Amino acid sequence: MKSAAFFLTLASTVAFADVDPRFAKLRDQAEALGGLSGFIEKYVGDCGSKLLGGAECEKNAKAYREGATGKKFYMIVTEETAQVLSMGEMRVPGEFIMNVTPFFAGGSFGLTHGAPAKTDANGSPVMPYLRIDSVLPDGWNPAMMARQAAAQGLRMQIVFTPQGTWALPRKGGGQIKGVKARFDAILITVGRTGEQVGIWFNK
Repeated sequence: MKSAAFFLTLASTVAFADVDPRFAKLRDQAEALGGLSGFIEKYVGDCGSKLLGGAECEKNAKAYREGATGKKFYMIVTEETAQVLSMGEMRVPGEFIMNVTPFFAGGSFGLTHGAPAKTDANGSPVMPYLRIDSVLPDGWNPAMMARQAAAQGLRMQIVFTPQGTWALPRKGGGQIKGVKARFDAILITVGRTGEQVGIWFNK
């Protein structure tokens, strides 16, 4: 599994004046997450056997899911961007496709757009790319953008809606579990300046 990403809670005093108004509306309707691991563990239920208190844990997880399913959440991803972002093809000069692998690790679980149906040879869930129309900032070339993506120089803001859980057989035994979500919108910006690179809305 991938290492857990670092998530920043959006403070109410921070204003993103240049954010697309459609994204801003979705973000303002959502609950900001301070950390993904805690959310996923409560939603999925990281429970042991019933003899060791697992029954109470499962009860709590079910109650949490009932309250969170269908509700919008918002997170900022910084440290895991190098693992989920990659440059796609160039289009007209200055415009390109950014590929996003919609899998975010949280502890021993994962948050995904939809539910994975299989794992790869390494036992990791297989997720198709989300392809985001993107634009190079002024003065940038494709090589510069590729370096920024690889060096975690980009930031992702995501609004998502949990829809349930998923589980797949784990290589060597057991199961891989996660949260099936609908990704409502994704905004990619330059981490240092906040300049927009790409934006995507679920239709």
